[in-house]
Amino acid sequence: MKDSKILVLIWSMLVALVLISIPSAIQKGPELFGKNYTDSDEFKEEMNQFYDRIGPAILNPLNLEKVEKEMVVTTAEIDEHRTRYGTLSDQIYNIHEQYDDQIEEAKEAGNSALKARLTEERDAKITDIEKNFESDAHIEKKIRTEKLAVIKQYLRTIQDSEVSSFPVAYELIDVETREVFSDGDISEEHAYQQVFDEDEGYLKASSIDTTDHYYEFQESYGYDLDSALIPTDDILYELMRGNLAGVQNPVREFEGIVVVTEKALESSYLSGNIPGYYKEKLISYSLWGLSVIALILLFTVLKFKKRWVTDSRFTIYYDRCKLDIKAMILFVTLLFTANLIHFRTVSLFFQNQYYTGIWTDRFVWFAILTFATWFITFQFVNSIEHWKQKGVFEQDFMNSYIIRLAQAIEQTFLNRSIGVQMFILLIGFFLAGVGFVAVAFQPFLLIVYVPSVLFLGLPALYLFMRRSAYMSRIFKATEEMAEGRLNQEIRVEGKSPFAKHAANLNNLREGVQISMNAQAKSERLKTELITNVSHDLRTPLTSIITYTDLLKTEDLSVEERLKYVDILDKKSQRLKTLIEDLFEVSKMASGNLELNKQRVDLTQLLQQALAEHEEEISTTGLDFRVNLPEVALVANVDGQRWWRVLDNLIVNAIKYSMPGTRVYITLQQVNHHAQFVVKNISKYELNEKGEELFERFKRADTSRHTDGSGLGLAIAQSIVDMHAGEMHIDVDGDLFKVTVEIPIV
Repeated sequence: MKDSKILVLIWSMLVALVLISIPSAIQKGPELFGKNYTDSDEFKEEMNQFYDRIGPAILNPLNLEKVEKEMVVTTAEIDEHRTRYGTLSDQIYNIHEQYDDQIEEAKEAGNSALKARLTEERDAKITDIEKNFESDAHIEKKIRTEKLAVIKQYLRTIQDSEVSSFPVAYELIDVETREVFSDGDISEEHAYQQVFDEDEGYLKASSIDTTDHYYEFQESYGYDLDSALIPTDDILYELMRGNLAGVQNPVREFEGIVVVTEKALESSYLSGNIPGYYKEKLISYSLWGLSVIALILLFTVLKFKKRWVTDSRFTIYYDRCKLDIKAMILFVTLLFTANLIHFRTVSLFFQNQYYTGIWTDRFVWFAILTFATWFITFQFVNSIEHWKQKGVFEQDFMNSYIIRLAQAIEQTFLNRSIGVQMFILLIGFFLAGVGFVAVAFQPFLLIVYVPSVLFLGLPALYLFMRRSAYMSRIFKATEEMAEGRLNQEIRVEGKSPFAKHAANLNNLREGVQISMNAQAKSERLKTELITNVSHDLRTPLTSIITYTDLLKTEDLSVEERLKYVDILDKKSQRLKTLIEDLFEVSKMASGNLELNKQRVDLTQLLQQALAEHEEEISTTGLDFRVNLPEVALVANVDGQRWWRVLDNLIVNAIKYSMPGTRVYITLQQVNHHAQFVVKNISKYELNEKGEELFERFKRADTSRHTDGSGLGLAIAQSIVDMHAGEMHIDVDGDLFKVTVEIPIV
């Protein structure tokens, strides 16, 4: 048995060697057999690059003076440059945005030199922008300068190209002007020779190399690509295709001879490729010779024996596979082996000069090919021997998945809808059979028959079976949902009734999850509300009780008694404010609060709210940056209530902003809404989600050391909701942002 395995391995390796050699001999033989390095595709490609480059570099270079004289700047280029960054006002505004803050910082730091330099840069850019909108000539001059710079750099790149490094000698004569260009001695013994004449074809030399100088030019271009008046890539792209306005690409024809001498070839950079070529040639000849020996051995000493397959233990397991599975495995194996031979193995063994891997890879892929060769042989021999037995093929066919599919189709008629679809499917197969018979008599009908089967029959069958499987998955997912497992979503496929049912189940699942999450959140917030209310009410109440007891002391002085009374007054007012705010929030939530709406200028109202707190703002050390519209934004609101919204948000920013930071307050029109935004840096760590800060008694100061009630945002939210507006909070680290939007009239 062990000897048989060794013989199978050797036989498979010999077959694999033959399989490698046949396509490689067809592919590489014409290039290698009886050829030299100068006949290789690699050398021909090098020479093609030389012919492409010698034109712009030597034979037909661009005339820079003529190019400069004939350069054209189009109106479209001028318009594009003028409005690339927006209108005149937009560009000037952007320049101010870029420099004004820096100038102000330099002024505050007392750096007059930096301030002067920044101011000069800003004013120069603004002046240049204004000239752009005043004069086409101003822009044209800049664009022309940019184009000329690109073309000059292109010429430098061409002159610095690798033409001089090519190991060639040539003598070329302009067909029209008879101007002669020569380099080297063409009379020396040569390894390569190319003649250009009327019979062989003239050498066409253009002024612009349109092959591979594009990226070479990009690397050498010395200008700032971001600041180019016209994108440098666009200029170069158009230049190399002869489309740049005013720049022509004349072509000159040359006759003569180009040679590569033996001496020049051996001393050039190409000499490093020659050993690889001959190494590939040696390996190819060696393997082709080995494949001939392998063929002789396969037909003499190592003839194939059927018992290598029939006596294998793997046969028992393979015979258990269904007929259609065997066919599929055979097809995939054949496809894989053909691809392996044609692409991977040939490149590994016969194109080694392009392959930089290690020999281990070659042996691995050869081992894979050896196994694939044996597996294909095993499948063919096993099938033939297995189906020789009477009735085995029929039994395998009846047990195949194809027959089971037919039985499943029959059972689907238990459902009328599915049965109708299956009936239509069967009609399609019937028509396919009729078409097959018709094709047998009229082969030209294959043009219609084959596409119909591939694009109508098989997709219809596939679609129906997918829907049946989809229905089963839905039933299974429904069972899991009934058992309380709600984490797995049912995938919605297509727009069938099954897909709609799956979507409804997903909505039900999400609804249950949302309900459960909302219930958990409600319980948590309810607990926090009770805790916070108890704490905020108990604190002033405890102080009132304490100082009331102290007032009962008979030996108190007048000063102490007045001090205690003052504390009692503050704590009472604090308690009153908490109760009134809580009462107001409750009224708003219940809808019992009526609004007295009227036309109100929101801009003026915000200015009044800021004026109310001007003194307080000045003492906090905060830098309020207010951006108000120049025109009135009028909305239909309850002025008193809306003032409360603005006041609460401003007070919130004053109380909870980090000292020394900026507070940004913006009022602007967005579409048909007035948008009011307050942004500040919080002095406290914001651990809450943005939406939870709307909850009652929620405060950024979780230690509750500040005087806030925790109801300011809740009150503001309720007022905004009553005005059919929107209010949301964004928290990013310590950045706190409140956005309020309300329709304007």
